Amino acid sequence: MILNKLCHKNILRQIKIPALSQIAIPRLYSSTDSSLSETVDLAYASYESTSDENCSRPPLIILHGLLGSKNNWNSMSKAIHRTTGRKVISIDARNHGDSRHSSQHTYIHMAHDVMKLLKKLDLSKVSVLGHSMGGRTAMVLSLLCSDLVSSLVVVDISPVKTSPQIYSMVSLFDAMSGVSIRSGIAMSKARKLADEQLKAIIPDINLRNFLITNLVQTNTGSYSWRVNLPALKDNFQSHISCFPNNLKGLQYCGPSLFVGGSLSDYIGRYDLPEIQEYFPLAELTFIEGAGHWVHSQKPEKFLEVVCKFLTEK
Repeated sequence: MILNKLCHKNILRQIKIPALSQIAIPRLYSSTDSSLSETVDLAYASYESTSDENCSRPPLIILHGLLGSKNNWNSMSKAIHRTTGRKVISIDARNHGDSRHSSQHTYIHMAHDVMKLLKKLDLSKVSVLGHSMGGRTAMVLSLLCSDLVSSLVVVDISPVKTSPQIYSMVSLFDAMSGVSIRSGIAMSKARKLADEQLKAIIPDINLRNFLITNLVQTNTGSYSWRVNLPALKDNFQSHISCFPNNLKGLQYCGPSLFVGGSLSDYIGRYDLPEIQEYFPLAELTFIEGAGHWVHSQKPEKFLEVVCKFLTEK
């Protein structure tokens, strides 16, 4: 079959964490760059029950988007677990949530972080679902380590193009960096003050509420953002905002579902042929009335679409 000829030979035959410099495909990286072998430990939440031991389906790994965290997926993780019976593991990306910070923030690094965690958890086969930044990490993981990925779900992002809206993220980094809150006040008051300061730049209350989930109080009573804003801003233009262009020629030939919001422009309705250059078995569906945050704007329909795919594939 032509499809079989298109599929690349698996780069990683076993669950192991090679130095990033050992992967020959990404031509931008040299073996002399020691920072490429640096993975970080990732925080995660696991949703499972005693009956999961009898489930033959691999666990589902969930990867959140930029400035998000595993907590944003708490309700959806529980719902997917209840509906499919699969164990669900929701992960904080580097520089987000409870995971460690790093000056490096590329999709290659983030994919290797996930590989490291899966090795730690002794998982040899998983399904992966990623939204936005997490969707690109999921795509890179499946391209670099296809034997590891049983099926792939990518939410409102693609390897083909980038929405012009994504470049507004820089203004969010700046707005968050400019927030100043005095120490020692209650969290409820601190959230209110943060909202007031962000309002001038970010009129969307839902977006402000999303960003403020990153506000934390330290042991000394001071307030800070748990996301690593300097690293995200430094890596945004060159790495976060675009899909790696040095993975062309690789393919993941497993079941793949791309889910877009009908009101979002992160995935074009005619992008499927180009998506299939990386993911030959990819299907593309749109959820009506949803924007970029498909899972939170239309949760019931999103759950139905994703669980149907996970059950059938």
